[in-house]
Parts: sequence; structure tokens; C-alpha cells
Amino acid sequence: MALCGTGLQFSLESIGVRHYSTNSSTRLHRPSGTSLSQRKYSTLQQKCWRVRCSSSRKSTLSAESEDNVQGVSSVSVEEELEHVIKFHISDFKISDSVSVGLGGRADEVVFEAIVKDSQSPLYNTRVVLRRLISAQAKRRGKRAIEVLKRLARRRLMYHSYSMQVHGYVSPPKNGDGGPFILVHGILSNQEVFLDQNPSEIKHGYHGSFSLRHWLQLSDWLPTLEATLALDEESVRRVGDDTVGGPAVSRQLRLIRILMRDLLIGVNYLHSHGLAHTELRLENVHISPVDRHIKVGILGNAADFHESSQKSSTIDSNMERRQMMIAFDMRCVGFMMAKMVLRELMDPTVFAKFKSFLTKGNDPSCLREFLLQILNRNSSSGNVGLQILDRNWGAGWNLLSSLLATKSSKRISCLDALRHPFLCGPRWRVNPSMDIIRWGLGSTAVRITEEYIYRLPQRSRLAHFIELMEMLNPHPRPRNWLELLPGKWRFLYSTGRHIGLTIRQPSARALIGDVYLTVSRPSTLNTNLSFTSGIGFSVMVNPNWPHDKSGPTGELQVNTMFRLAAGKRLYLKEDKTTGKFPSFSSTSQNSIIRKFSGGKWRKAVPFKEFPTSLPVAKLTPNDVEMTMRLDEPLSTDIDIAKTVVQEIRTQVPPEIFDLSKIVCGTYLEPRLLVLRGVNGSALLFTRSCE
Repeated sequence: MALCGTGLQFSLESIGVRHYSTNSSTRLHRPSGTSLSQRKYSTLQQKCWRVRCSSSRKSTLSAESEDNVQGVSSVSVEEELEHVIKFHISDFKISDSVSVGLGGRADEVVFEAIVKDSQSPLYNTRVVLRRLISAQAKRRGKRAIEVLKRLARRRLMYHSYSMQVHGYVSPPKNGDGGPFILVHGILSNQEVFLDQNPSEIKHGYHGSFSLRHWLQLSDWLPTLEATLALDEESVRRVGDDTVGGPAVSRQLRLIRILMRDLLIGVNYLHSHGLAHTELRLENVHISPVDRHIKVGILGNAADFHESSQKSSTIDSNMERRQMMIAFDMRCVGFMMAKMVLRELMDPTVFAKFKSFLTKGNDPSCLREFLLQILNRNSSSGNVGLQILDRNWGAGWNLLSSLLATKSSKRISCLDALRHPFLCGPRWRVNPSMDIIRWGLGSTAVRITEEYIYRLPQRSRLAHFIELMEMLNPHPRPRNWLELLPGKWRFLYSTGRHIGLTIRQPSARALIGDVYLTVSRPSTLNTNLSFTSGIGFSVMVNPNWPHDKSGPTGELQVNTMFRLAAGKRLYLKEDKTTGKFPSFSSTSQNSIIRKFSGGKWRKAVPFKEFPTSLPVAKLTPNDVEMTMRLDEPLSTDIDIAKTVVQEIRTQVPPEIFDLSKIVCGTYLEPRLLVLRGVNGSALLFTRSCE
């Protein structure tokens, strides 16, 4: 964004300007305090500046005017803008010290002024005059006034969540060809100055930086807390009852306040048939006066329904409305991601984040992706990741709902306000079935990351997996054919675990990442190709507990499966004998008690414990195995045999021999559960590589 330091002669007819470029997106510029009347420039300097600026402006104006000649309305400006105050330039006392931030728009010039007309209701009030030069900028200014007319019925909400527009400066008598000047509330870091023949708009003053500038401050958290004057009364608005605490709790509380205020403002627009279309951190400001988020002057707000002469159908209007709301919600999702994960403020990191979504990847897999690009194997060292992981991963669920690939799947403002992530601990929330499934899966993934597989952790994981299988959202084979293909990373097995600590094997193999790749060779049948890839390294150093380097390798197992519908039987205790493979009666009784509780009774799709559940039955064919081993062990057959035996000992038997997989019991876009012939469960998460 170009930034201009401006020296202004006190006569509005002749303006001397000095121009320099910088990047105002990362620096905050305050008024210099220098009197503009003391700055004098030579006529040659003034001419040089005007030539440079006017040439680009003329080219822009000529191109835009040619495109918009056909759309000129016969209605006069006064008739269009009759519902707001009409000012004259003589009604203002222009500030003599300014800083100019153009916000990336070279066709807008902003300056601060004080209303000196004693007859005006804004007498002695500080305002901003936004001078709009190009045809496109003029349309934005007039559109802001049109939106005010639409929202005038609920003026209190408009003043709370939008930049207050007061009116406009009367255009010159010679016609409508000059700039348009809008009068609105002041933003302390974006003050506007008058140029020759501009169009001006007036708006109110909120004395604050944009939300992006707040977040870029090194001490942004205590600064924003002080600006919003957080106390017990303010935190009660988000269902909390405390202030202070650790940084994670303070940041989560602040994000809830900002997000709820933003969603209320956006919902206010949507309820009046308008879409914002420009929701970004740069366009959103915080007012320390009423402590509300301001969503701009709404110069680019769009109507849900086209106002064309041809009557549009109800279906087309509904589709347009859905698309525009979905676009706004996606922008809110980007804003939330940057507020929580400060790393996304870096344009390079955010470009990777956005590229992941534009490639069609499911947003529910964002956690797996962000752990990679943030160079973290766990969320324990990152405040943003800890915030999203809290409350059973509710933050990730809200973020994925805001950024859903299909517009019809994106969450609305009202549903987002009821989401558990934005509701504090004092508010009772009835989670939906999707959120319950999400919480079970997120908690299971978090437990696997701890890598402390003692009996309590193993019991909890087995319990959560059983609950997930009960609530499988996709039991039909056709759903599996659509969602199963892809690359899955192995997380955990409820079977036995054998490591290197106690044993003394002849070849010590350190298992790396284990992946299961599923593909569908043909759409004419239900055959699926499974390939398990086991990465490993052979530790040849005797001091292997401290030095785990060594030759690397990979073991691949391939087989074909035929997918069909099946059932998993749950044998009752009185009919169970030692011959039948089923989970223990203790585990079954624990699940029955869980589903009988008041919290689960309304959520589960059945009233009593079922005797069977639908699963995806997998019938295997022949198995093919290949192994790659790097030098210098690649030529030693005996070492290769020993390594294969060691891998077989450490990995679950269903990974080493895919034919031991008998069915799939749980599937969603981010998590997969498969069952082996011995009853053990394999938990996978979708890989984003």
C-alpha cells in the first residue's frame, strides 16, 4: 500500500505535496505534528508531482469512464442522497497535520476535519473526508450512502457494527465530473486529505487501527485487552466468568469476543439482504468508544437479489444469496485463522494455507496440514494450535465449517454464534451429532500424539474408537467408494505394541511414518487397491539409543480388495463363550452406560445397545511385498531378511499383511478405522502430502 507524507497549503485550491513510497501494511504511521502552512514547495516541485500522479489518474479515469458511460443514471446526485446530510466544503476546518494511508487504493485520498458550522448537528465533531476520484471509487462512496438508507430502520445496529456515514460534500455547480467526497467517522491511521476536484464522503471517528495493525503489534494481546476494557461484565457476553489467566486462556477469550462481534455485524448485513464482499483484517476496525468491531463503510456491499429489469426466478435468487453468504463466511474463516494462528500473518505461510484449500483438499484436514508447514509434530508448543485443540477440537471444527469446500456446507452466522468454540464455559451448549463425532476423533488423535501408551491411555483410546464406530456417519459401501481413496497416515492400533527397549534384536529397525494408500482402479466395480508403505531406518551404531542414524529403506505391501456391505455382530454376554472373538463385557457395559447418560441419549441414533452395526466388508486377493534398502545393506540378503522380520515384529500384523484386514467400521473425510481378523482396530488420519 502506498503511503504519502503530505504537505498542504491552507488554500484548498492549490495543494503542494511531497510523495514517497513505503509499506504501510507492516508499519503504523502517526501524524507528524508539523504545521502544513509552514511547508512551502517550489512551483517546479508541485508541477512534477502533479504530472506523475495525474497521468496515471487520467489513464484510469479514461478507461473507467468509457466502461461506465452506458450506466449513467438520469437521477441527480441530490435525489439519490437525500436521506443523508449535504455539506459544503466551507463547513469544515481542515486539520493542519496529517498522515495519509491509502489502504491500497490510489483513487482515494483521506483527510481529517472538524465541523465548524454551528447549525449542523455535527458541530465541533471530528470527521473524515474521503475524497473519491475514479469512477469506481465514486460508486463505492454512493453505494455506502445507499446502504445507509437500507439499514436506517435499525440505526443503532448500524452505528454499532458499521463505520458511521454522515453524508457527502455538495458537488461543484459545473456538474458531476469532479471527485465525490464522503463524510464518515475517523480512523486514526487513515486520515484523508483533499485534492483538486475530488468527490468527498463524511464518516464518524473510531480512533483505532485496523484489526490487522492491532495483531501486528508485539504486545497486541495486552493492548487489545486494555482497548476493549475487558472486565467481568464484558467476558460474560461470551459465557466466561474470569479475566486474566494464562496466555492461552486470555487469547481464546479475546478471540471469542472479536469473533462474536464480527459475526453479529455480518449477520446484521445478511438479514437485510446485503453481503459485505470485502471482509479482511485490513477493512475491520475496533472502536474503543463502544468496543465494537466496525466492518467498514460498506461501499462494496452487494444485494442478494439482482435489480435487473428481467424478473429472476426464486431458485436463481436463492442460489445467488447462498453463494454470497458463503463467500462472506469464507472470508470470516480466513480472518479467524489469522487471529488464532499468528504465523498466517506471514504472506508466504498464508499462501501455502490458501493453496491447500484451493486445491480442493478438505478443510477438516487442516490440522494435519498445519502441523507440517509450522514444522511441529505436536501442538503443545504453539498457542494457536492449543486454542483450536481445546474443548475437544471445537476450534478446528468451526474453522473447517467456515472454509468448507462446498458453499452449501459452510456454516451460517447464527449457527457459528451457537458453536461450542465461541461459547464460554458458563453457557450450556447442546452439540450436534457432527460435533460429537468430531470431538471423539480429535481426542483420540491427541492421545496418540502423547506417545505414552500405558494402560489408561490404551483403555481410553479403545473406548473412543468403539464410540466412533457406533456413530459412523457413512455406513454404506457407496460412501466408502467415494471417501476412502487417498493417502492415510497410520496413528494407532489397539493390538499389541512391541518396541526396542527391552529386546536385543540382531538388526535394530526404527519405524518411521506408516501410510496406507487406497485407490480405485475402475469405476465399473467395487475393487480397491491397498498399498501400505512402511518407512524405516536400520541403526547400525552400537550406541543406538543416542545415535539413531543409519541406512534407510521402505517396505511396501500391495493387495486388491473387493468392497461389499456387511455387519459386525455384537454377541450378548449370556451367549458369549471363549471361542467367539468379541470385545470384553466390561468394554461393552462401559459403552452402554455412556450411551444411557443424559448427554448422549439425545444424540445417539438408537435407544438401546444394538446387536450388530453395518460395516464395509473387505475381501482380499493375493498379497505382493517389495522392499527397498539403501547402501551398504542393500546387497546383504541375510541383513534384509533380519530387517523384514524385525519390521514384522514391530508393526501391527494388519499393516504387514493387508489380507488380515476384514472390514472398515468408521469413515469421515479426516479419520478412518479398520478392523483386523483378530478384532484389533487400526486408526488412520488422512495425509495432506
